[in-house]
Order: sequence, then structure tokens, then C-alpha cells
Amino acid sequence: MNKKTIIGLVLLIGFGSLLFMNFGKQVGGYMNFAEAASTGAQAHVVGTWVKEQAYAYDQQANVFSFHMKDQNGKVIKVVYNNLKPANFEDAEQVVVEGKMLADGQFEAKHILVKCPSKYNENAKPYPQGTEHPHDQAKPNV
Repeated sequence: MNKKTIIGLVLLIGFGSLLFMNFGKQVGGYMNFAEAASTGAQAHVVGTWVKEQAYAYDQQANVFSFHMKDQNGKVIKVVYNNLKPANFEDAEQVVVEGKMLADGQFEAKHILVKCPSKYNENAKPYPQGTEHPHDQAKPNV
């Protein structure tokens, strides 16, 4: 092998190793709040909105916050730098993607909500002649 081939292979292996190491830190997979706090990695946390604790939207800062209970029962405040998801109040389950902050809050980059009445065949049907609220057309403003 010539010098250029060896240098190219070394650079390729080095770049691949750095990419693999950084990608591994960014994608933590599904965790609970305790695991997300201990790893510091990006994580998906599945849980439910704690309806007994108020949620808030700060219009000036464009921050939506609420409390969420993970599958182990730990309740953490979640902050989301965006609007509240449209069907948040109807959510059976919430999946937040983000990371734990140093102050013990979870900063969500994305929020996914599962609305049971839209996808569950056993959910109570809406009155005759009406549609699920999420299927109705939004008025032009």
C-alpha cells in the first residue's frame, strides 16, 4: 500500500469512530427520568400528564410546561420551547424526547401524544352526526 491509501484509511477509521461515539451519546433510546438524568443523553421518556398539577404556556418566552409521571412513578416538570400540542388534554400517554437539565427539569425537544378516542376502537363514540375534534376542519382566520 502506498502512503496516501494508509493515511486515507486511518482518517476514515478515525472519522467513523468519532461519528459512532457522538451518535451513541445523542440517541439514548427509551428511558425513565432517573436513567435520563444519570446518562445525560437524549432520551425518549414515556409517561402520563399529571392533571392535578397545572400546566402553563408563557407566551412571551414561547415555553409550554407541565408535570409528567414516568412509568416508574417519578414526577418531573417538563419544559417545551414551543406551543402546547393541539390534543394534549386528550392524551392517554405522552412521549417526550429531550434531556434532563441540571435543575432537575426535563427539556423536551419533541412531544408526542396518544389520543385514545381517535385510535382506540373501544373508546366512547362521539354523538351522532359529530366528528372527533381532531378530525374537524379548522376555520380560516
